[in-house]
Amino acid sequence: MKQLIFLVFLFTNLSALAQVNLTVKWAQHIPSANSDTIYYNSTQKLKWPDFKGKPGLPHEALAVTSSGFGYMATMQYRNGKTNVAISVFCYFSKKSSWVRAGKESDYALTHEQHHFDVTYIVTNLFIEKLKTTKFTSNNYGQLLENLYAESCRELEKMQNEYDGQTKNGQLKNVQARWNEKIEKQLSFL
Repeated sequence: MKQLIFLVFLFTNLSALAQVNLTVKWAQHIPSANSDTIYYNSTQKLKWPDFKGKPGLPHEALAVTSSGFGYMATMQYRNGKTNVAISVFCYFSKKSSWVRAGKESDYALTHEQHHFDVTYIVTNLFIEKLKTTKFTSNNYGQLLENLYAESCRELEKMQNEYDGQTKNGQLKNVQARWNEKIEKQLSFL
């Protein structure tokens, strides 16, 4: 009887530790014409009319880009196998992004576009982490949350470095180096 209980216990634990079949893909979002959200599309650049928010308190920035990334995950257990599907998306919020009146220039728009590009770069790094992580049916939820939180911290760090080093785009020589760095990273995605 002890052996039977042990075998049931062992089988239950082994099935919980079994790796999952993981599918990671970009979410296909087609927002409505009046949507607040723009989903990242490498062939569609931001335009000043996309910045619909109102500037906040005195701030040294001429404009602010509000962008981020997220995911949707589903898990199914079928025929003894655990399947996890994760859809990832990268977005820009129109109502949270703004530009000061009269400060709309191509130079400033490139700086803001690169904030969105940085978000896209980090989103791709998040996807790579997902693809290389060994998920099990027991750990996938916690690991997914941990990887997302880690990637959000990386995004914040890179955005702060970008604005800090370029002084919000005011240091044109440093901005030129960041433009090159970002374009190079985008070319590999």
